[in-house]
Amino acid sequence: MAQEVGLRNQLRSRWRALPVERRYVATVALQLALAVGLWFLDHALGYAALVVAALLWLRKLPPAPRVAIQAALVAAFAYPEPSLAVLLAIVFALLWVPGRHRRWLLPAAALAAAVFYPFFFDRMFTVPVFGPFPDVATGVYMVVFVMMAVGLNIVVGYAGLLDLGYVAFYATGAYTAAWFASLQFSQRSIHIGAVGLVPPDVPGIHVTVWLLLLLAGVFTALAGIVIGLPTLRLRGDYLAIVTLGFGEIVYVLARNGDHLFGFNLTNGPNGITPIDPPGWGNTLSRWTGGFLPSNYLTCCKAHVLGHQLTSADVFFWTALALLVFTVFCSLRLRDSRLGRAWIAIREDETAAAAMGIPLMRTKTWAYASGAFFGGIAGAYYAAFKSATFPGDFFFNISVFILCMVILGGMGNVWGVIVGAAFLAYLNQEGLANTGSWINTNIHFGHWHPNIDVPLYASGIYGAIILIVMLFRPEGLIPSHRREAELHRGVQDQPLYDATHAA
Repeated sequence: MAQEVGLRNQLRSRWRALPVERRYVATVALQLALAVGLWFLDHALGYAALVVAALLWLRKLPPAPRVAIQAALVAAFAYPEPSLAVLLAIVFALLWVPGRHRRWLLPAAALAAAVFYPFFFDRMFTVPVFGPFPDVATGVYMVVFVMMAVGLNIVVGYAGLLDLGYVAFYATGAYTAAWFASLQFSQRSIHIGAVGLVPPDVPGIHVTVWLLLLLAGVFTALAGIVIGLPTLRLRGDYLAIVTLGFGEIVYVLARNGDHLFGFNLTNGPNGITPIDPPGWGNTLSRWTGGFLPSNYLTCCKAHVLGHQLTSADVFFWTALALLVFTVFCSLRLRDSRLGRAWIAIREDETAAAAMGIPLMRTKTWAYASGAFFGGIAGAYYAAFKSATFPGDFFFNISVFILCMVILGGMGNVWGVIVGAAFLAYLNQEGLANTGSWINTNIHFGHWHPNIDVPLYASGIYGAIILIVMLFRPEGLIPSHRREAELHRGVQDQPLYDATHAA
């Protein structure tokens, strides 16, 4: 039998060797002490700690007491925080669904909640420390980065190729949208299905964004193949260094491409702006009764379920549709013959080659697949911002997306979605809200800190990843295969005992 390896696993084994009663008493005492300490700091934090502790203990209780406690929790928050009571009721109901149905019902419920998010986000409760729920524009940002994290997960999580230059694909997709939906090439006048042009005969290349998304994905996949062919013969740290170099090359090219052999390709540090907005045109909008907006920037005047629709809502729903497409493709690729070849290469490249897997071709497919979704995400985000600038494609963006994959759980799409959404929220709103809470609630006598928390974002993300790698290296929601690889070491078993043989 394999032995536990690593200090963390050994400590966990010793903890599990203790009697159950002692473990339960120690855990409850620690949770109560933590809740009391947080209560003196902020009452909401203390209550939150107690609720989380109660939720963790629910799964250890028999059915009858579990139902009673669940009903008590819902009733306790029915008046002060009705949105929290509704959320707990939905979660409890989903947990009672049989396991064979829960597998598809949980993603379906999460998708339904995301679709209706613009209708209820402003009625949700305030999360201690992090503040209110993110607005819809932040949701678009989060969904785009989740798409990129799922794409990088194909390269890093499935195939085990450490890519530190993924921002190059993000930049390629963004500039593809900018080139063909702006005034950048004003010496040409080509219009293919573009909307929102004022005047209609404005010069430049203007192609509908929906065609550009496909074009950006294909062009970025080809770029991934071009980058991958000379680099994927390398392994480990050497591959990481070379991909980092390619990412920096793309950034420098974007910054200095305003005079590339006498041609203005990227408009240099000024970037390319404005970019044509998405839209379906007047004809399709009229045929669908306005369900498909003719122009995303001027579309929304209707009230639905008491909510005034906005452009951000439409951008958010379209981003969700692209994310669903990305997740579907990622799951199908994982379970395909190609996906099993990627996993074999990740676990043991030499053994995979000995079993007849063509390493270069299989790695290149991983690189191209991950690049495809990164390009689509980059093109859509450029259309959402209506601009693209070289400053959007620093090296730290590659590290940021890699942190999302590591935090969520490499190889598990659902874990990557959770990790990416959390870090993207922190980067957009969460750190600013946290800084405001610290400056308001932390004080020593008459002294209050005045900390601008977003300035320390890189250090905070580094600390999060360091803690995760030390205490849960498989990620928050790991794949079962990856968890087994990290939790159990490999120990050679001799064919016979040499001592007895002597």
